[in-house]
Amino acid sequence: MDTAGGEAPIRRELVDTVLREMGIVDMSQSPIRAIARVASRVEQASGVEFISMVMGIPGLPPSEIAIEAEIEALRAGVAQSYPPLDGIPSLKQEVSRFVKNFIGVEVSPEGCLPCVGSMQGGMALFMLVNRMVKGRDRVLFIDPGFPVQKAQLRALGFGFDTFDVYNFRGEKLRERLEEVLRKGRTSAILYSNPNNPSWICMTEEELRTIGELSKLYDVPVIEDLAYFAMDFREDLSQPGVPPFQATVARYTDNWLMLLSSSKSFSYAGQRIGCMIVSDVLAKREFSELSSFFPSSILSQALLYGVMTVLSSGVAAAPQHGFAAILKAANDGEYDFVADVREYGRRAAEMKRIFTENGFEIVYDQDMDRPLADGFYFTVAYPGMGGGELLRELLEYGISAISLGATGSERTDGLRACVSHVYPRQFPLLEERLRAFNARHAAR
Repeated sequence: MDTAGGEAPIRRELVDTVLREMGIVDMSQSPIRAIARVASRVEQASGVEFISMVMGIPGLPPSEIAIEAEIEALRAGVAQSYPPLDGIPSLKQEVSRFVKNFIGVEVSPEGCLPCVGSMQGGMALFMLVNRMVKGRDRVLFIDPGFPVQKAQLRALGFGFDTFDVYNFRGEKLRERLEEVLRKGRTSAILYSNPNNPSWICMTEEELRTIGELSKLYDVPVIEDLAYFAMDFREDLSQPGVPPFQATVARYTDNWLMLLSSSKSFSYAGQRIGCMIVSDVLAKREFSELSSFFPSSILSQALLYGVMTVLSSGVAAAPQHGFAAILKAANDGEYDFVADVREYGRRAAEMKRIFTENGFEIVYDQDMDRPLADGFYFTVAYPGMGGGELLRELLEYGISAISLGATGSERTDGLRACVSHVYPRQFPLLEERLRAFNARHAAR
């Protein structure tokens, strides 16, 4: 459809009808999957191909190494039995090696517990940390962040605190963290690194600050490594060779990690991730845990009190597939980072298209460094709030989510995911944004 002069390819009435039928009034706070459903229904009804930047779904094929390992495991009969609750030995061993080789931190295989994706891992850790110390039942999010984690806490009946870290970088971070930690209600500190959605990365000094405060206030840190090694400004692809993935684990023993297979390994469909618990924290006892779980020892409470009620183990074949990928990476036979660098290339081109058509990058600096190009970036259009911008872009066959839903203070902005915007769509994106800008620039 012709978009010359700013004409939108989709009728406003159609978008309004879909929003009304789904009961959506304010798109700025709509859940990710609700927005994805809106875009899908508008696309089906209009026949206009959408440029979808909503879901953080990998857009690259998985490694054949994992596929072949799963097939071999299934043929060997793993499907007939329940898998070990704490994971198959080969996966536990390879996760331990991976942490050593790519993070530069030692952890025993016993502390590496597979989960049904980091989503389940996060749910499990929330059930655990909020019952470790009586009166500490609020997770502190260093935001922006993944909206579903807050939804998990709401579903469990726990609270949370949050602040937008972009305004508290460097030395300011300590004071802002202590404002919350002094209240004595914090059960854990959680952040993603690189950050979803801003794509900023914690500096070593900031991680040192978080580590020191975790020790001072005895509050564990949950490090969400959903986008492992995807800060493409550094080459993090060589096992056992610095630089390593940045981590708070160098500055405290009071940590837990969530390692995902979804983005860095393009293995989202198999729902396999891993919780990693520091050797020191795993052995600690918290008397309050025994009020809810069979043991007061943290690792035992997590395994036999939490994981056993969530699932009868993680599916066996995906464990074998993930173990095979990690082994190949650990042995230097598979460069998993090389595959996902494609996201950085897409982000750079998409940022150019947006900024040349009236948009601004919301989070554009990482302290004194230019922001990396990666899985996500953030945009805003002058004079528009996030919900309004989402609504207007739907008429141009473009979908994203509001930054307001991520805990960002920049409620005028959107999170754009690059994974399902393919190079063949770049000319179409440019055409539609040019039309959008022509229509709205004179407002």
